[in-house]
Amino acid sequence: MTDVKQKSVASAELLQTADKLHSAAIHLLRRLRVRDRESGVGPAQLSALSVLVFGGPRSLGELADAEQVRPPTMSRIVSGLTAAGLVRREATEDGRRVRLVATVKGTKILWEGRKRRVESLANALAALDETEQGRLRELAELLPEIVHKI
Repeated sequence: MTDVKQKSVASAELLQTADKLHSAAIHLLRRLRVRDRESGVGPAQLSALSVLVFGGPRSLGELADAEQVRPPTMSRIVSGLTAAGLVRREATEDGRRVRLVATVKGTKILWEGRKRRVESLANALAALDETEQGRLRELAELLPEIVHKI
């Protein structure tokens, strides 16, 4: 991750493009997140669960760091996930720590939610003409490269 205090070398045009992309990304995710209500799991729990499903098992501290919350907050989130049968705690060699693992049920709920969001987005893309769809395909190829540079 780059240092926030780093001096900007971006041109005014690039800053404007970055601002539009930032705003569009936030609005896109907010609109798609509406579909997450169908899972019956709250946003904080879904976010933590996604780290475990896509990133693999973590300790409570590692999960709190990934979600940028304090361990007591993450402990409450994990308690809810555990009570719902979406996450299980596994003992580690160090008896003082546990590893948090997504259950089959948790993984299924997360993948079903992702499918709903992707289908909603695909339906919106279908309303675009072929040229616009092609431009978005190109952008979709570039975005991971941009993410790795931030």
